[in-house]
Amino acid sequence: MSNDILLGKSQLAGSKTPDIFLHAKYGNRHGMIAGATGTGKSVSLMVMAEGFSKLGVPVFLADVKGDLAGLSQAAVVNDKLKPRLDKLGITDFTPSANPVIFWDIYGKLGHPVRATVSEMGPTLFSRLLELNDVQSGVLEIVFKAADDHGWLLLDLKDLRALLNFAADKANAKDLSAQYGLISPTSIAAIQRSLLQLENAGGDAFFGEPALDLADFMRQDMSGRGVVNILAADQLILKPMLYSTFLLWLLSELFEKLPEVGDLDVPKLVFFFDEAHLLFDDCPPALQKRVEQVVRLIRSKGVGVYFCSQNPDDAPDIVLGQLGNRVQHALRAFTPRDQKAVNAAAQTFAPNPALGDITQVIGQLGVGEALVSTLQDGGVPLPVERALIVPPTSRIGTISDAERATIRSRSPVGGKYDTAVDRESAFEILAQRTGATAAPPTGGGAPASTQDAGSGWSKTISDVLLGTGRRQGMIETMAKSAIRSGGSRLGTALVRGVLGSLLKK
Repeated sequence: MSNDILLGKSQLAGSKTPDIFLHAKYGNRHGMIAGATGTGKSVSLMVMAEGFSKLGVPVFLADVKGDLAGLSQAAVVNDKLKPRLDKLGITDFTPSANPVIFWDIYGKLGHPVRATVSEMGPTLFSRLLELNDVQSGVLEIVFKAADDHGWLLLDLKDLRALLNFAADKANAKDLSAQYGLISPTSIAAIQRSLLQLENAGGDAFFGEPALDLADFMRQDMSGRGVVNILAADQLILKPMLYSTFLLWLLSELFEKLPEVGDLDVPKLVFFFDEAHLLFDDCPPALQKRVEQVVRLIRSKGVGVYFCSQNPDDAPDIVLGQLGNRVQHALRAFTPRDQKAVNAAAQTFAPNPALGDITQVIGQLGVGEALVSTLQDGGVPLPVERALIVPPTSRIGTISDAERATIRSRSPVGGKYDTAVDRESAFEILAQRTGATAAPPTGGGAPASTQDAGSGWSKTISDVLLGTGRRQGMIETMAKSAIRSGGSRLGTALVRGVLGSLLKK
């Protein structure tokens, strides 16, 4: 079987490459799908995802608009699709569905995706909470203290319990002496940001069972790679949570997958939709980390494909790593748009037969794109104007019943659909606080014996010690002694009387 994915047909007369392929051998050299809204980016993404799946490569993608779920259903050759096939000269079109697993951070449109607070780590968590440098440093101390004490940080209530622990004056003094200064102001700011995250639904993401990356790298019984679709129509409304989750997932892949070098086909292909969100307001240290991961993760067999409206939404260092490019139409209505068009034109290997690339980008129709992929030896294909082929799966959304059917057949539903809450920092600190606040026990008669007293003994006890409604003689004398001047004698009397009573 050829390890090539047909992307489109050249629209240039006399082209040396009438059929334009993405070679799976270079699928881990990353790529970019760019273009204005409504120009066909989603279809290009579906063609790639479906092509990798047929080669046995698992795929992960985020479904921002809900239309990528159509990958789970076979296409229907209708009046809209048939003319497209005729224009492309495709006669062997066979509709087919792809093996799909639906995921959803909120657990509504797919299996819940969870991570533990510890797995996210203080750096990404600081970005998620939008903390400043000082607050990020305090959060780093809190995480370090949890590690040193063996307190598991699994969900948000664990982190909140640990912040409450650190806010205590005595604990803050000890932590500051050991790790660095902790200020109440910083703790309070982190707690407020944590509350905002909880209100945004972030508490659904943190917990157990945490995602096992092996479940993202499955094949079905026929050897096709599973397409993992994250429902992101609601998640995208929380851009920081969306982008931080994807960055965490990419980092986890980088840290846990072994080095494999260049393979005939990738081990996993990762699509980042709305890629600009990954780099908006990204701290320099974190951006360096992303750039490093993108540069090195290809040696672990992972291909990363960014999807965005403008090709310059990613930093230049990242753009320099993207060997496979599909550029749909851009409209140069503003100076920024004109800059984006020029940037896109400069990233392609020139093709004399195409003419001025800058002008062509503005003339592309829906479903057309400028395409350049890596060929033998890793050499970029001179840019071609291509008509993108349609996927064999449905282009568009699916019904609730169809989604429910796919979920019911999922091999991982029993593993993730029920949350687990085991003992962690919250429970440990709650027990510790309860033990500190509990009154001392022992040294006295059992309550049943004390309550059993009656008659003269109980009357004398009430007069001397008092009842729940009135003071006893001893308490009245003690308070009178304090009011009389607070002398050493009075104070000693109070301590002596109350001390002897507590010991009995």
